Amino acid sequence: MINNIDKATILQRAIEANVRYVRLQFTDLHGLLKNVEIPVDQLRQALDGRIMFDGSSIHGFVRIEESDMYLKPDLSTWLLLPFAPDDTTIARLICNICLPDGTPFSADPRGILQRVMDEAKAFGFDDFQIGAELEFFLLKLNASGKPSTVPNDDGGYFDIAPMDAGENCRRDIVLTLEQMGIDVLSSHHETAPGQHEIDLPPTDALTAADRITTLKMVARTISRTHGLHATFMPKPLQNEDGSGLHCHLSLHHNGKNAFYHPDAAHHLSPMGTAFIAGLLFHAPAITAISNPLVNSYKRLIPGYEAPAYAFWSTKHRMPFVRVPTTLDDSTQIELRSPDAACNPYLTFAAILKAGLDGIRSELQPPRPVDSSVTSMSEDERFQHQIVPLPTNLEAAIHALEEDEMIQDALGLHAFSHYIQAKLLEWEQYRATVHPWELDNYLAHY
Repeated sequence: MINNIDKATILQRAIEANVRYVRLQFTDLHGLLKNVEIPVDQLRQALDGRIMFDGSSIHGFVRIEESDMYLKPDLSTWLLLPFAPDDTTIARLICNICLPDGTPFSADPRGILQRVMDEAKAFGFDDFQIGAELEFFLLKLNASGKPSTVPNDDGGYFDIAPMDAGENCRRDIVLTLEQMGIDVLSSHHETAPGQHEIDLPPTDALTAADRITTLKMVARTISRTHGLHATFMPKPLQNEDGSGLHCHLSLHHNGKNAFYHPDAAHHLSPMGTAFIAGLLFHAPAITAISNPLVNSYKRLIPGYEAPAYAFWSTKHRMPFVRVPTTLDDSTQIELRSPDAACNPYLTFAAILKAGLDGIRSELQPPRPVDSSVTSMSEDERFQHQIVPLPTNLEAAIHALEEDEMIQDALGLHAFSHYIQAKLLEWEQYRATVHPWELDNYLAHY
């Protein structure tokens, strides 16, 4: 991302790079990337926010009688796409969505995150930073060229070639990201066959969400050149770990990390513990946003390195919130529940809103838990104030319907459309006869 860039500079760079087309990108409520591609001679018009599209065709946006919407590019997101075909230079800009009168569209996911970040600034914070660990699977294509559920290797955690058969593909994804100006901290094979992780360094939440969206696009594009499919579906393989989006969070005040205190336990400031308390208090409703699919809840079960309960820890490896040990002022709060399919803009907005509520309300979390939660009795979990996360999408949606704070983060339009879409998704799933039912019941009843 490029800071302090203006329209004239972009127009000049487009000429210098012989750009032929520009993709104007945005996400729908579900985090799916959309774009319209324009010839470069329309770039000046695009930079002025005069490119219109039909909002009624985008899920969760507006009714057909309110369809005219405009794309307002964020100039800092200008970059060249290195995988354009036939040596044709293509650039991209990530856009916000505006109404015909120029006002921001209230259900634009990027605008929703910006709105909550503005709340944090009004509360006295300079920055909300997020570092991301994004997991995904590389799966083989079938004879028809469609994704299969067959992983491209049998590798495990931190394995190398030949066990990690996706090593070259993953490296090409990282190289492409770096070529686009997106820094990568590290990448490696994850625990499940065909599973990989790419880690992005901390940056402001909006840039972090932009980069995650871009990483997904790059992974899908590059994997196809290797004859593979990159999927961010949370749990594509039964009896294997699912794919998460671990988020390393920090708030900053007057240029300093507000979560750090040199004399506090774990170097975690009172503001940091209040932020954790807010995350725990709003955990069920956050889950409806950070774990948005029916499939998401096949990952949030005990035994698969993902949290099933809302608690925090400094040593436990599978809590909802973990505070990693640090030796300096880089104290962070790691939220481990979000999965790779979530809309990062909405997820980060919900996280920040919950944490700010914890700080504003001076909430205090229960004591951290370092022992096994799954082996505890219900009474023991009650004594430790440990509650289970929603076990399915329906339960998560009902939790969101009862949480006015997280609803406020989304705004009325986005909240109502999101709820409608997810309840429909759940009803369709509930009405479907699944192979497991046929395998277990058909011959016996």
